[in-house]
Amino acid sequence: MDSKLIAKATAKVLISYLTYQAMRTVVNQLRETNPGEAIWLSSYNPTDTLQDGDAYLQALMQERKKLALRIMTVREHLADEIVDFLPEMTRTGISQSNTDHRRRMLERMTQVAPAAEAPEAERLPGDASSESQSNDDDSDEAIAT
Repeated sequence: MDSKLIAKATAKVLISYLTYQAMRTVVNQLRETNPGEAIWLSSYNPTDTLQDGDAYLQALMQERKKLALRIMTVREHLADEIVDFLPEMTRTGISQSNTDHRRRMLERMTQVAPAAEAPEAERLPGDASSESQSNDDDSDEAIAT
């Protein structure tokens, strides 16, 4: 496991996601000040979609420089606001998620089988499920004779 490569790939994904969030923020701002530009930007979809934020900005730079610069400014502001909280939020989120998954797995592994699936020796006399099964057995015998 190469931690540096994983960190680099994670940072690239985060940068692209912040580019997407910055674009959404700019679209929302433009809806109030310049609805036509907001419509254009929200429908703008170059061949390299926002999966790669840098490619998106490069393509947008060719179309509308002002919008690309605005998105870059907003993206930088978003990064400044959240980057300090990310390590702890990530650790806490992963820890909580792992705990939840382990709890569910343990619950599934330790579930008691329903009474219908339990062996007859484990059933209590007078148990409704054992009586209904014996009634079913009697009806099967009646059909067979």
